[in-house]
Amino acid sequence: MENKKLYYSIGEVATMLGEAPSVLRFWESEFDSLRPVKNRRGVRSYTEHDIDLLRRIQYLTRQCGYTLEGAREQMRTRPLEDPRQEVINRLTEVRRFLVDLKETL
Repeated sequence: MENKKLYYSIGEVATMLGEAPSVLRFWESEFDSLRPVKNRRGVRSYTEHDIDLLRRIQYLTRQCGYTLEGAREQMRTRPLEDPRQEVINRLTEVRRFLVDLKETL
């Protein structure tokens, strides 16, 4: 069983995501839902939930090409779900299309 930490440093999270720490700090300033815990010295500690939000922001901006405003809107209107769920939904749509196509031939 994999041991998961409760909190991750900004450096660890930046390495996980392949982003610079400054990008994570910028996203934090742009997305109200992203609020890592800070200690008295201001050192950020990211939870798994924070990392999931960062992955979603990264996916929406880097992969889907959304602007920051577009990504904020997507995050407001669509709840956080398992990233695999989107793939499952798309494959289900493709299957439905192919079945319909087969039936019309």
